[in-house]
Amino acid sequence: MPDLSIIIPTRQERYLQQTIEDLRAKAEGSIEIIVVLDGYWPDPPLPNYDNVIVIHHGTIEENMGMRQSINAGMSVAQGKYVMKSDGHCLFDQGYDKKLIEDCDDNWVVIPRRYRLDVENWKVAPDARPPIDYQFLTYPYIRTHDPECGLHGDDWRERYYDRQDILIDDNMSTQGSLYFMPRDWWFKMIHPMNVELYGPFIQEAQEICNNTWLGGGRVVVNKKTWYAHWHKGKAGKNYGFSNARYAFHQAERDRGRRNCIDYWINNKFPKKVHDFEWLIDKFWPVPTWPKDWRNRLITDKLREDS
Repeated sequence: MPDLSIIIPTRQERYLQQTIEDLRAKAEGSIEIIVVLDGYWPDPPLPNYDNVIVIHHGTIEENMGMRQSINAGMSVAQGKYVMKSDGHCLFDQGYDKKLIEDCDDNWVVIPRRYRLDVENWKVAPDARPPIDYQFLTYPYIRTHDPECGLHGDDWRERYYDRQDILIDDNMSTQGSLYFMPRDWWFKMIHPMNVELYGPFIQEAQEICNNTWLGGGRVVVNKKTWYAHWHKGKAGKNYGFSNARYAFHQAERDRGRRNCIDYWINNKFPKKVHDFEWLIDKFWPVPTWPKDWRNRLITDKLREDS
């Protein structure tokens, strides 16, 4: 049985093989990698690896989506710990052992994140600091804007204020990588909620909010790191038809609205804390007004009008 199972959900991924080989090369313990190909086959095909499991589901026209892909991978994972990773990441040497060494039974752990230069497969030179902390944005910064919601955003001030704390509370994350005990996944998260959020959006909010409000802890581990390639709009290239893109966008907006309603109104059935507890724990939170309780009511009415 491996110490760590790594799930990589993928769709039209250009750097999947490099990511797999980096994970294998940098691990110092026993790992398995579970690649879930969502409606496509890599071209050229992946080599055969002795510790890589490949799952294929969906079609190029009707993919299953990220959440179903993660669910499929987690369902066959055998490790004591599980880690979800995007398919375009570079890793620290011994990342697996460093994460395992600092993880309690009810923790979700996110390594320090750098930016990836995919062309040269190295950490990108960048004057900005690495990303350690993220906060949940106030959901109605701009009403009627599908880009707004309970999203994770970089918390630069917290980075500077808490540089000496190597394992520290983190309100939220970006979603490209997270690590936890397998038992915590199946107790607090599995299966990821496709009906509520749709196939793709609000992944990090589901993971982190379930954990914080379910009595666990989300932390950043600054003793290890990974580097992530932020694709931007030009890099996504999911290969959808126009109709599938329209469905994808509609699901994103539905998931955004549902996420706000679900958490603000304390609908999580496993909660031991209300959402207000999370805001108070990290207060003051950037973008949140002091009168946020009243503003949520008036801003939602404005968006619904």
